[in-house]
Amino acid sequence: GTFGVTSGPMMASSNEFEVVLTGKGAHAAQPHMGIDPIMVALQVAQSWQTIVTRNKNPNDAAVLSITQIHAGSTTNVIPDEASLIGTVRTFSTEVLDLIEQRMRDIAVHTAAAFDAEVAFHFKRNYPPLINHAPETAFAIEVMQAIVGADQVNPHVEPTMGAEDFAFM
Repeated sequence: GTFGVTSGPMMASSNEFEVVLTGKGAHAAQPHMGIDPIMVALQVAQSWQTIVTRNKNPNDAAVLSITQIHAGSTTNVIPDEASLIGTVRTFSTEVLDLIEQRMRDIAVHTAAAFDAEVAFHFKRNYPPLINHAPETAFAIEVMQAIVGADQVNPHVEPTMGAEDFAFM
């Protein structure tokens, strides 16, 4: 029975990534015989966090969340591959462009520094939902006419959550 809206950015873009780092498997007792993709993945993951804190303007909201790390299947073998999977959320395409490019650069150059290979996949699902001021004001009037002013919050806090409503 209530409505919420805000003018300007309201919901973030939704984007996902999967980065596969390929090294060379080896026995854990002989790590010098391989290229450890787990160590490469850890370096990449740590370095990516500096994109949000050091590469973009701190006034521009963004989230880079690594939500999965997959590698190996036993305790005594360094695997051939490690993967990093997650999401990036932004309120602007410009910030998203910066983050995607920096992620790619860091992954490629870090892998190269360890003689590993990288497959970088980045998928843009939904753009950010940005509500235009005149249309938002009109929508607020309509909502208030339907359910009353007390049931309409015209200043909802923007969220890094995302959905396909931005396509409308």
